[in-house]
Amino acid sequence: LQTHRSSRQTRSGEGLMKANFTHAIFAAIITFIVSFPLLGLQLVTGGTSMSVEGAEDTTFTYIFAAVAIVFLFQLFRDKITGALSFIPKPNVGHIYSELPRNKKQQLEKWFTVAIVALALLWPFVVSRGSIDLATLVLIYVMLGLGLNIVVGLAGLLDLGYVAFYAVGAYSYALLSQYFGFSFWLALPIAGLMAALFGFLLGFPVLRLRGDYLAIVTLGFGEIIRIFLLNTTSLTGGPNGIGGIDKPTLFGMEFGRRVKEEGNTLFHEVMGIPYDSTYKVIFLYLLALILVVATVFVIRRLVRMPVGRAWEALREDEIACRSLGMNRTIIKLSAFTIGAAFAGFAGCFFAARQGFISPESFTFIESAIILAIVVLGGMGSQIGVILAAIAMTVLPELAREFQEYRMLMFGLMMVFMMVWRPHGLVPMSRAHIELKEGAKA
Repeated sequence: LQTHRSSRQTRSGEGLMKANFTHAIFAAIITFIVSFPLLGLQLVTGGTSMSVEGAEDTTFTYIFAAVAIVFLFQLFRDKITGALSFIPKPNVGHIYSELPRNKKQQLEKWFTVAIVALALLWPFVVSRGSIDLATLVLIYVMLGLGLNIVVGLAGLLDLGYVAFYAVGAYSYALLSQYFGFSFWLALPIAGLMAALFGFLLGFPVLRLRGDYLAIVTLGFGEIIRIFLLNTTSLTGGPNGIGGIDKPTLFGMEFGRRVKEEGNTLFHEVMGIPYDSTYKVIFLYLLALILVVATVFVIRRLVRMPVGRAWEALREDEIACRSLGMNRTIIKLSAFTIGAAFAGFAGCFFAARQGFISPESFTFIESAIILAIVVLGGMGSQIGVILAAIAMTVLPELAREFQEYRMLMFGLMMVFMMVWRPHGLVPMSRAHIELKEGAKA
């Protein structure tokens, strides 16, 4: 009997190894087919002609190394995954959820104060380039927090979120160009316009879920971009809109000369010499104020009945209906409020850049914002902030790998889905546990 069992296990192991070998060969071939045209071939232009040439020998070495790694991993994946299962995974969310409620509130309070204090000191101790990068991070934080309402809290997959970003940016650009609106007057209008578009988008997708919802929202984002591209007489088409006014501080401009009648210069009022860094610091602090306001408003919304309704819709739509909740209002509120924050971010983006065009609002922007929400943790504000910092800062630190940015982006997504499928900092949810032996 023991001999029979051993022979059966041997045959089973041989069959498993044969299946793994076939799968490994197939995966290696697919890896070569995908990587060779992208990395092994280069388009070289010479005058009016264009030719295809092979890459350097080092690149081919990398390609064959990648194929070998994929083959070996697929061949011995059972042993590798079994060995990796013994490696402890960090569980920050579990440790945090075990703390008493008063400790959680104290920890959140001190953590928030420390982060805001550090953010306020940041522009005064770093270079101008670092301030610019931090401002870009804050824009993506605002966008990630807005999309987190739709995807993370309400569970509605939106692939066209960049459309609301574009609506906010073009709202300020057009109001500034044709009607002379200032940034502070156009900011709430840009948010309301984006919220209106989110409300209008909500109606056609009320009965859609999952992939169908993603396809419709993706189409909506492309419709907005193509509309901006084709309406040349209004939006400038592919040429975009330039000369957008910068924000002012109580009528004080941060340039060398006054651009608008009735305004004053910041350095003259303060009695200090002119420095272009003042404008960069002001834009950073303005973005920080918008982010803090966004975090505060969303935290209050999550604790209100509308936030509970979003989470109920995300967990089980059928149970949500059985409880008498109005799905129409819940979905429309998620799309509308989430789009409003994208409109605020777009208005600030237009003011900071001074120039916008439809090429600034492509699908890849929606993909990056969605990746920030997924990597950070669905519904987690702290996670979204950390993911936005990682997604924005890491490409700047690895500029020598700029041409492989999307490849590295894809690899990071794969590793995160294997290592931390719930995100960097998963959202902690209230739960009740009955102790063993407790009476019902």
